[in-house]
Amino acid sequence: MKNRIFRISLTAALAGFLFGFDTVVISGANLPIKQLWNTSPLFHGTFIMSMALWGTVLGALLGGIPTKILGRKKTLFWVGVLFFVSALGCAFAPEPYLFSFFRFVGGIGVGISSVAAPIYISEITTSNNRGKLGGLYQFWLVLGILVAFISNWALKGFDGANDWRWMLGIEGLPALLYILMVLKIPNSPRWLISQKKDVNAARSVFNSIYSPEETEKQIHEIQTNLEHSTANESLFQKKYSNILWLGFLIAFFNQLSGINFVLYYAPEILEQAGLGGKESLFNSIAIGIVNLIFTIIGVRLLDKLGRRQLIIIGSIGYIFSLIMVGICFQQQLAPSFTIFFICLFVASHAIGQGAVIWVFISEIFPNRVRAYGQSWGTSTHWVFAALITLITPIFLDNQEGYMKDSVWYIYYFFAGMMVLQLLWAIIKMPETKGISLEELEKKLIKKS
Repeated sequence: MKNRIFRISLTAALAGFLFGFDTVVISGANLPIKQLWNTSPLFHGTFIMSMALWGTVLGALLGGIPTKILGRKKTLFWVGVLFFVSALGCAFAPEPYLFSFFRFVGGIGVGISSVAAPIYISEITTSNNRGKLGGLYQFWLVLGILVAFISNWALKGFDGANDWRWMLGIEGLPALLYILMVLKIPNSPRWLISQKKDVNAARSVFNSIYSPEETEKQIHEIQTNLEHSTANESLFQKKYSNILWLGFLIAFFNQLSGINFVLYYAPEILEQAGLGGKESLFNSIAIGIVNLIFTIIGVRLLDKLGRRQLIIIGSIGYIFSLIMVGICFQQQLAPSFTIFFICLFVASHAIGQGAVIWVFISEIFPNRVRAYGQSWGTSTHWVFAALITLITPIFLDNQEGYMKDSVWYIYYFFAGMMVLQLLWAIIKMPETKGISLEELEKKLIKKS
């Protein structure tokens, strides 16, 4: 039973691999595209670097609709299709506007996957292993980031001026594999019950997780909770106010840590630190390895220390590492110091926010509105990710006057935001480990 549910969770979580690969692979194509199409900082930030993120915002905003109506499984299948189309489209794009369109398509896939996959996993697991199995999504996401860094480095010099096309197009292979694999997983039992599709099919899935007695108890709890809500209940009402704030703030702070800024622009940041050319791509791999190692640690601790404790630990690491990165740039210290503190920053993210965010958002919303609640949290995440990716090229390009050599300002700003996250985690964030989704629903609604 445990092996089967692990395999199912692992397959669904593979959407995270495509998510991670798709969002970070652009870092290798960033500078070649800028040179090829001679883009201005504003155009480059808007159409090349952040267009996928605006697609992600749209996918996250609307992802709750197919996730609820079509179901979690079918939605994940179409996510794979979007990634496949995007990879091939970007690889063959002849000009920047068509390239931006296909990046936008891939972004939609990322946004929808960040809604559907965490929900699916949270709904087929037990309260005791929901953190560990839910964390598989983040594990695959980080592995996708690492593989993208390695792929970009390996393909540098492969085909001269067309290297970047190979970097982007190779994503089509794992996307096609995912499309085939997701066909074999079952529908979410909680979705089947909440949509009144097939209780017997839901019972069959639950029987692969629980004993027959526990299965009937789970079905009874789900049906009882659903009786206290209407079929098309609105997410935006007073009884969900506390949960809405929790979903908003966990996502808001995730992006105001600066993690996407560092990952998306890693080669360029490392060049500014004194490591140029292929060396910057190689050192990006080190960042990816650190991210993977500490994600594994964070995922293993999710069901032991809990979500709140990991956010507190990560916040402390964020604050220290970001201040030190800022000092490294401001005082023009040796590149080795900068790389060390950037890796410490990434480790702090991986063990804290990285491990927690998708699990936490997927478990705090009630069954009836979970798909739309996940959209609320993930769209908040991606709106701020897009804004940061759009604005931060200003800090990376050499400017005149008061903005000249100002890259260090941004790290101090992110550190200040992490002080606020630490205070929020200590004062307001609830612990969700070891509590069933139905019990958690009652607890959080009562607090609202």
